[in-house]
Amino acid sequence: MRIWIDADAAPTDVKEVIFRAAKRLQVETILVANRPVSAPANATTVRSIVVGQGADQADKYIVDQSEAGDLAITADLPLAGLLVEKGVYVVDPRGEEYSPATIASRLSMRNFMDEMRGAGMVTGGSPPYGPKDKKAFAATFDRLLTKAL
Repeated sequence: MRIWIDADAAPTDVKEVIFRAAKRLQVETILVANRPVSAPANATTVRSIVVGQGADQADKYIVDQSEAGDLAITADLPLAGLLVEKGVYVVDPRGEEYSPATIASRLSMRNFMDEMRGAGMVTGGSPPYGPKDKKAFAATFDRLLTKAL
């Protein structure tokens, strides 16, 4: 079992929660990004992979290398859909679990909102990441990590 982090946009708070758990439980953790992302010096089970530039290169790497029963952290819904399909546990940085029961409706809503933005509708964005989000992430991450182990 490995932990995969779609690291290009993962908040620092999320990575800190993951690094502590990886160190405590000695779980291999891989940061995947299009640019160098440093792993903490004292986290011997954490490593960073830099993929080539270009759209979805990190996503493709995570999908290709992950296995059923792994745990992934991403806010990217298309990536989450591919991983859920493979049997990977997936949580977003705000603590929402993506599962076979929820991913289709989430992807449908994402596509609808993309169409609305494409038609010129202003839909707003996500609120700033805060302590409530970190707490929700930590709770869901801990539950899924326990399940995966």
